[in-house]
Amino acid sequence: MENQFILHTPVSDKEQLIASWQAPSNIALVKYWGKHGVQLPANPSISFTLNGCKTITKVTATKANDHSFEVLLDQVSKPSFAPKIASYFKRIARYSPWINSYQFTIETSNTFPHSSGIASSASSMAALSSCLMDMEGQLTGKPVDVHKTSFLARLGSGSACRSIDGKLVVWGEHKDTQGSSDLYGVDVSEKLHPIFQDFQDTILLVDKGEKTVSSTVGHELMNGHAFAKARFHQAHNNLTAIKECLYTGDLEGFIKITESEALTLHSMMMTSHPYFILMKPNTLSIIEELWKYRKETGVPVCFTLDAGANVHMLYPAAHKEAVEHLIKSKLAVYCQNEQYICDVIGSGATTV
Repeated sequence: MENQFILHTPVSDKEQLIASWQAPSNIALVKYWGKHGVQLPANPSISFTLNGCKTITKVTATKANDHSFEVLLDQVSKPSFAPKIASYFKRIARYSPWINSYQFTIETSNTFPHSSGIASSASSMAALSSCLMDMEGQLTGKPVDVHKTSFLARLGSGSACRSIDGKLVVWGEHKDTQGSSDLYGVDVSEKLHPIFQDFQDTILLVDKGEKTVSSTVGHELMNGHAFAKARFHQAHNNLTAIKECLYTGDLEGFIKITESEALTLHSMMMTSHPYFILMKPNTLSIIEELWKYRKETGVPVCFTLDAGANVHMLYPAAHKEAVEHLIKSKLAVYCQNEQYICDVIGSGATTV
């Protein structure tokens, strides 16, 4: 299957290539946790694509005898990124061999805190892959292949394949999702109910620092995990169920699955060997306040968590004013410097 993405089309001889793309983060509803092979998911996942939380990347490629690269974050050289990018280029060279003939300057910036559990690796690798596929199009004269872009993004960061195209994306083979694949994400937003089309995601920044345990390490701990088999089975079932909620507008069902998935993700972390906790006391305080508010008011606001301490509050746009009041009056105090990010569902990577 991977062979379909190997470039066989002749490429033109260009001394310099330039591409600029922005790609958003995404927030998984049914979580992917655990992987095998080369960035392949142990279970399927489904995510909302975000809009404001994004990475903006400009890549300049200059013809050279030897492949090399430099990465700048906010115009400052970041040699610490080199191992991850080197591994990425090594993985994709088979599929886009022209990269071996260029030196790359990668200039990137985020609109949100890096490495704090808002999937910065997803948006950054999605943006970089979009730039490289743009360049490949410049060399071949062919339109950009969205599936290949998602495929390459996955080789950099698994969840990055969900940030390329669509409001609602499934990644991983799933019997109830036509066209689903472990190799790339597929857009399943065609039937998305109107109430979810402009769904809000307010991210409460409980901890903006770097995570104490990387997602890569966390995924590896699922190998041999005592509850792994049951978890993977649960994810398949939850994906089928939550798609039905998303297509029919069943907010109550959506909330139950979304919150359960968030807590399941962190329970797998807490029961692995070695075990670890990424939630903070303020994370739990926010969850309890939110539950209390929903019970008292009936406002359909729920939470989800990524692999970090920050809380994503998901709710319909019609309740934006009420939720904003809740945050300012009750929840902001639990955030680092009372900071939070207001975002909304987006549609994927775009050229800059």
